[in-house]
Amino acid sequence: MKIVLATRNAGKIKEIKQMLPATEVLTLNDFPALAMPPETGQTFRDNALLKALFIAEKTGLPALADDSGLEADALGGRPGVYSARYAGKDSTDTDNYLKLLREMKGIAMEKRKARFRCVIALAFPDRRAFTFDGVFEGYITLEPRGAKGFGYDPVFLVPEMGKTVAELDLEEKNAISHRARALRKLKDFLESGAWKSP
Repeated sequence: MKIVLATRNAGKIKEIKQMLPATEVLTLNDFPALAMPPETGQTFRDNALLKALFIAEKTGLPALADDSGLEADALGGRPGVYSARYAGKDSTDTDNYLKLLREMKGIAMEKRKARFRCVIALAFPDRRAFTFDGVFEGYITLEPRGAKGFGYDPVFLVPEMGKTVAELDLEEKNAISHRARALRKLKDFLESGAWKSP
């Protein structure tokens, strides 16, 4: 099976390819003229479906899209669906997590509970679509630690490991992350053959 990943994010591509070794994975880098539609959904599921259906239609191939982000309890669930652009339209990962740390300044560690949430959508050119979700619980640190990963990984503490996600090897991250949990559900679904047209 050949699938197009609806992303150019190198970190996501690496994680997903490692989780789906039996699948031929293309990315938006293989379709340089293709621009993604704006993420106008109110939920991670809305945005994942929007992207996957769009790419499946444009490429004529099954498409995989994820929408994921961070929800901090002390901020009422922010940044949520705005995680990738929390500090502004062209913000970097560092801009985003530094804004998060500023907003959480003075909040005690026990009240810094947060989670990564991921929804993965698999869409086909005939507009059939399926979604899979994963959640990864942790805490927001007081300062960034680690140089691996991407996004909010340097400020997301995995309490049982005493490390941020940015201090984990890819294999360790892929055993526990929100995206890995959603991808395992997707992998089981693909292997079951339930996606095939009747």
